[in-house]
Amino acid sequence: MSGETDLKTLVESLHPVVREGAYVYALWPHGRPLEGAIEAAVREAEGLTVVLHRDEADRLGLNYDFVASWITLQVHSALEAVGLTAAVSAALTHAGISCNVLAGFHHDHLLVPSADADRAVEVLRLLARGVVLRSERPEDRPEILELTARAFSVSPVTGEPVEGTPIEVGLLRELFECSEYIPDFSIVAEMGGEIVGHAISTRGWIDDLELIALGPIGVLPPFQRRGVGSALMRETAARATAAGEPGIALLGSPLYYPRFGYVPATTVGVQPPEEVWGDHFQLLTLPEWPDGVRGTFRYAEPFNRL
Repeated sequence: MSGETDLKTLVESLHPVVREGAYVYALWPHGRPLEGAIEAAVREAEGLTVVLHRDEADRLGLNYDFVASWITLQVHSALEAVGLTAAVSAALTHAGISCNVLAGFHHDHLLVPSADADRAVEVLRLLARGVVLRSERPEDRPEILELTARAFSVSPVTGEPVEGTPIEVGLLRELFECSEYIPDFSIVAEMGGEIVGHAISTRGWIDDLELIALGPIGVLPPFQRRGVGSALMRETAARATAAGEPGIALLGSPLYYPRFGYVPATTVGVQPPEEVWGDHFQLLTLPEWPDGVRGTFRYAEPFNRL
């Protein structure tokens, strides 16, 4: 059976599957006969590199540094297919995930850091749907502001059309320029080179504790309810966790955001800037969340001018 060569078909059919266990790269000792359950090998002038289960490497007494999860792309790609490796590596690069590629006769295989395996699978599944997440660039801003105007043309509070320019557009323009802006937490979702979604997080505080505030989040109306907003939510949480942020605050529906792990902020000792917000002001605590936090949340300055 010949492999697929059409890039669009390949990307849409990735179907990433994680193999069980942890894998490592090791340099095989010179002159030692091969033994054990070696999964892959590459001979170079400097020596023989082998890939195998970490447990097997330990049993054989091999040294290693990189511990990885093995992801197989189930699509049957032809060896002469052009662009699949570039598309996959670019999507993972935008997500800050390192990747080592092994090409087999039937499938391509990726070795990614074990801690990033679940996120890598999500990035690949998004790629199969045509979605790529990356950090915002300054030249994106006119397109993002236009996206935001379209995304909030109907009020998320009243459900009625908004007259004039939505306030989220002016807020976002100010957030881009304020001192609390954090470039790595301004994330766009692209489909076919078009920006279809955007989420920004800026610096916030509970007394002296720094954390981040998520919002506004905008998705073009034709792409709403297609997982773009959810992908931006999860990407924000992943980046915040990797950066050692203690938590993320947001103002939004208490019926929607708990699916991402958010709880009413008051349940963890944090008061909203406005008491009337009640359970709509929510918090996601991350692994670096300290014990005993109490206080009132403060947003970046542009929010105070709304």
